[in-house]
Amino acid sequence: MTISNAQQQVDEWIKTVGVRYFSELTNMVMLTEEVGEVARIIARRYGEQSEKESDKNKDLGDEMADVLFVLICLANQTGINLEEALKQNLLKKTERDAHRHKNNPKLT
Repeated sequence: MTISNAQQQVDEWIKTVGVRYFSELTNMVMLTEEVGEVARIIARRYGEQSEKESDKNKDLGDEMADVLFVLICLANQTGINLEEALKQNLLKKTERDAHRHKNNPKLT
């Protein structure tokens, strides 16, 4: 699935199952909530916090997909082509960081 295809599929799902998009502000809050759920799993599963019994069955991939879904909703609502935006972002990072990471002694 391409990013553009994902944007189309989410838009179709919203229009047929979800009735309509929530407002951009509501979706921004939902995105923050979903990122928090990913952070909770990462902190407990890979960090120093102990994982609660109730969190052990949480699916990290599913939670990441929730983040992606809401991000795609926001992109659709604001007219952002995420595929093009990502291409441009990678170009920016490549130009800006061409030597930065290779010359970082912390990374070797």
